[in-house]
Amino acid sequence: MGHIEKGGRSYTKTILSLFLGSFVTFAILYSVQPLIPTFSKQFDVSAATASLSLSLSTGVLAVSMLVTSTFSDKVGRKPIMVASLLLSGILAVVTAFSPNFTFLLIVRALLGVVLAGFPSIAMTYIQEEFHPKNLGAVMGIYVSGTSIGGLSSRVVMGALTDWFSWQIALGVMAALCLLIAVWFWRSLPDSAHFQPQSVNLKQLLSAFGTNLKQPSLLCLFTLAFLLMGSFVSLYNYIGYPLMAPPYNLSQTLVGLIFLVYLVGTFSSSFMGRLADRSGNANMLFCSIVIMLAGGLLTLNGYLWIKLAGVALYTFGFFGAHSIASGWVVQKATKYKAQASSLYLLFYYAGSSLVGTSSGVFWTQFGWGGFIALISGLLAVSLVIAGVKGVSPPV
Repeated sequence: MGHIEKGGRSYTKTILSLFLGSFVTFAILYSVQPLIPTFSKQFDVSAATASLSLSLSTGVLAVSMLVTSTFSDKVGRKPIMVASLLLSGILAVVTAFSPNFTFLLIVRALLGVVLAGFPSIAMTYIQEEFHPKNLGAVMGIYVSGTSIGGLSSRVVMGALTDWFSWQIALGVMAALCLLIAVWFWRSLPDSAHFQPQSVNLKQLLSAFGTNLKQPSLLCLFTLAFLLMGSFVSLYNYIGYPLMAPPYNLSQTLVGLIFLVYLVGTFSSSFMGRLADRSGNANMLFCSIVIMLAGGLLTLNGYLWIKLAGVALYTFGFFGAHSIASGWVVQKATKYKAQASSLYLLFYYAGSSLVGTSSGVFWTQFGWGGFIALISGLLAVSLVIAGVKGVSPPV
């Protein structure tokens, strides 16, 4: 059976299924991000501690993906993705009934485990089932689902928390995601090109070692850590200065700031298409420069300029992520599922480690010190992406 191509009968249905699967994953994962300042107040914890509601999930998810991707090599791609989405929807409902911060963190850690069954496997599914000439565009659409999911949950959470409570907000989002998960189960086509593999521990370690020894992949893994760490940090803490003087924005208005994720929805597919035509290296470098420029703009005191900086930063990040994630499955000569898992391991490790530790910079040095930190991380990213002999060849 041939690969799925644009114009084919199953192309639109498959794309929509993957888009909605990524929507659910990121809606649930990042639903707590706009609530970090709320958790600080309600549970009387610091900004860095409150951010654990997100960082713990992403950290556990990063490690768990190493197992789930390998398990999918044996039982198939679709069954693991379906189980991931259904179980995550159920656990998200449980989160809404958290009686204290410790219980919330435990459930969020479990969510990290079950959510791990979707992202890396979806990337491998795309690589196996779609024609190579469409990979850039397809990966861009898939990544746009992550931005729409993250956007929707953040905006809804902010508004419903203001109108009702954070518990009701989490419950509404969880119920929606559970319904979408059922639709995904019924709609995603079964794999046509999946070949079952039996991988023991020794083979698994060898697979990871092979990918880590490939310089071009190691560059992409490092970029995933730095870029995602920088990106999630900005959104973790932007609510604190905006809800304080002189802006004094409400939870609803802070949630609406995440509408700039629509910029990421456009840039992921747009930059993916440009990379197909102009080369991955050039467009990856440009995307990081855009991120850096946007971060520096947030230092301006005028609210509209600060928000423009956030939008520019978001545009650059989703472009970079779309290019880098698609490039991984192209550069991996073997053990593609493990290569995708390693990329996302670094990606979510950056979200977890940098996302929490950067809160210390915000607390100790204010917004200027915080931006200095993430600008330094982006400068290192530019070196990796731009120095000849270091970045992966086109």
